[in-house]
Amino acid sequence: MQPSTTRLLQVDALAWEKQDGLLPAIVQDATTLRVLMLGYMDRAALDTTLAEGKVTFFSRSRQRLWTKGEQSGHVLQLVSIEADCDGDTLLVLARPQGPTCHLQRVSCFPQAPGGFLAELDALVATRERERPADSYTTRLFEGGVRRIAQKVGEEGVETALAAVAQGDAELAGEAADLLYHLLVLLRARGLSLADALAVLQERHR
Repeated sequence: MQPSTTRLLQVDALAWEKQDGLLPAIVQDATTLRVLMLGYMDRAALDTTLAEGKVTFFSRSRQRLWTKGEQSGHVLQLVSIEADCDGDTLLVLARPQGPTCHLQRVSCFPQAPGGFLAELDALVATRERERPADSYTTRLFEGGVRRIAQKVGEEGVETALAAVAQGDAELAGEAADLLYHLLVLLRARGLSLADALAVLQERHR
């Protein structure tokens, strides 16, 4: 694994002087990569964020530091921060603990794209944890790893058959079924989509 970008951040080398001591900070969901919001950090906000692990900004309207979610509880748990090539903008990866937008939306940008497969993986994790009674995913988890593995095998065969004997729509449908059941199987073994992606990234180097 590569070292965290946060550990590589050279705070003193950032271009604080360009915008009167403030740097724009773009926040992305660390799981889905959806852009969540834009805020501003001064040196104290960045230091607080790094020290406490909760994304903190400088409020230009209130002229003070504010930790996102300090009233709602919907904090942004810090994953990493890196600066752009000019050192005058920050990219913050975080795990939101609830809606980021004050309108109770996931993102302050309603149409911001995100990785749906990662969102589905997060939903599967919620189903595994909460086990709602009316959920097909719950029934899969309660059937155990062996039963889920059997479903993955069945869906894999059906996907292969669709590839050689059916149309594009049928292949896409079977592939979707396979991906969903594979996410459930990974979660049943205590793994996630991120674990599989990490292996692919390591192989890609």
